[in-house]
Amino acid sequence: MPTVTPSRDIARLIEIMAMLRDRDTGCPWDVAQTSATIAPYAIEEAYEVADAIARGDFEDLKDELGDLLLQVVFHARMAEEDGRFAFGDVVDAITSKLIRRHPHVFGATGRLDTPAVNAQWDEIKAQEKAERARRRVEGGTSPHHDRPPGALAGVPLALPALTRACKLQDKAGKVGFDWNDPLAVLAKIREETDEIAAEVDAGRVGAAQAEVGDLLFAAVNLARHLGADPEALLRATNAKFERRFGHIEDRLAAAGRTPAQSTLAEMDALWNEAKNLDHGHLDHGQLHRQRLEQ
Repeated sequence: MPTVTPSRDIARLIEIMAMLRDRDTGCPWDVAQTSATIAPYAIEEAYEVADAIARGDFEDLKDELGDLLLQVVFHARMAEEDGRFAFGDVVDAITSKLIRRHPHVFGATGRLDTPAVNAQWDEIKAQEKAERARRRVEGGTSPHHDRPPGALAGVPLALPALTRACKLQDKAGKVGFDWNDPLAVLAKIREETDEIAAEVDAGRVGAAQAEVGDLLFAAVNLARHLGADPEALLRATNAKFERRFGHIEDRLAAAGRTPAQSTLAEMDALWNEAKNLDHGHLDHGQLHRQRLEQ
């Protein structure tokens, strides 16, 4: 068995991946995988990177970025085995794209302000999308041979629903289909809640469920208009819920009981206690920042 040592060189990672995929001497699990079977892991690893960033844990971030990089190397290795492309082609594609999309840095455009950079970026992306669509039609891989791609094309179905909703709204907004005021979106949210209430009152459960979907879509739009990432907001709220419910469990455990052995009213009181603690921590943090700014 060959001796393999860690290295900072990407070539070593590519070499290890090739050894793992060797059908005679490699790992049976790695050999059995396809791009389709490992695709969910790339999404999972991306979330773990985001989690490490949110926690400010840079040791974890280093490890999670490595796990995410492994997914790139894994997919590239399988593509190379099939004679499609190799890791070097992936690097060439992204370096080419970065150079192409930054003519104000690598070309003759000259320096631009942020709005001009964003407009230029969108224009270049639109050109790339049109070229990609042309290649797919000519290659017979486009799902819509009879019409050109619309304004909402190019948003992957595999994205988390909140993120995909936000990207769809962004694309629609770029062609003018958008509100220009967060308060208008808030009015739409109130309209959706009224529609849910009407369907629930009428006993139409299926219709009420569909209206909840519309409510979620409108809530994503409000987050977008407030300049926030809805996926990040929900992750933060999930963490807040876990923290506050953990407080309920801790307080009940100190009394020798579990949530199942307590009443809703008691748990609600402990929830409010946890909220007050959160607010106290927030106030302390705000005070600390104010002192630093003075």
